[in-house]
Amino acid sequence: MDTRHIADLLQPFLAAPVPATASEELSFRAGLSLREPALSGSRRETAVLSETQLQNISMYIDILLRWNERINLTAVRQPEHIVTRHFGESLFAAYHLFPDPRVRTDTPAAGPQYERSERLPAPSVLDIGSGAGFPGLPLKIWAPEIHLTLIESNHKKATFLREVIRALTLTDVDVFPGRAENFVADADAIPPDLAGKHISKPSPPSGNVVTLRAVERFDSALPVAARLVSPGGRLVLLIGQSQISRALALAPDFRWQDPLPIPLSSARVLLVGVRSF
Repeated sequence: MDTRHIADLLQPFLAAPVPATASEELSFRAGLSLREPALSGSRRETAVLSETQLQNISMYIDILLRWNERINLTAVRQPEHIVTRHFGESLFAAYHLFPDPRVRTDTPAAGPQYERSERLPAPSVLDIGSGAGFPGLPLKIWAPEIHLTLIESNHKKATFLREVIRALTLTDVDVFPGRAENFVADADAIPPDLAGKHISKPSPPSGNVVTLRAVERFDSALPVAARLVSPGGRLVLLIGQSQISRALALAPDFRWQDPLPIPLSSARVLLVGVRSF
């Protein structure tokens, strides 16, 4: 798939209003409202994907389409829809989780201007129920410095994930071919920065960021995901609006940010919670 076409399709997911002040953050609220972050005039920031990142996405799509003929990885078959539905949603989360060091700020008077911003220290990311690799692998394409563990119980899908990792020459990525509940039982699945820590049922290996998207049995998967978030870490949900209240009830030990509507979708949101302890 042509990389310029991919870039055009992804552009709506990589632009966001700039807060009124540089230090402003989305507030934590007891009663959450669905809204966009506050605008400062008409100023917006647009992330810039490198040609290497775009080529990786194009290669990923080719592999996904080939494998999808043999195993059921996704019901989405059109390449353009794969870009907007899977990559767009995943990169929308990445854009808000890991600020890009190269952003383009558009203002009516000055036009495009490029700035530098600092990333936070590289986190350990656990992606639960990775399936075809979303959102985990796009997060890695976006932020190569993260350590990523993909948790996928279907062994054919786990094999597919390893093939994508190999083809894209991604490093510092592990695939755990099992259920998240069993993740603590396999020492090889523990990210290197967690090695040597006491591992037990009360103190499972944890991540600074744990992601959950389009999993079966949401009510049982979410509490498991919540337990895998390190204190002060983030639980990242890509869900339907109708699931928001259930998510809040299932993970009461989190301070939840306002849900962000996902571009080009009338029903799906990005919901991020920070673990209190």
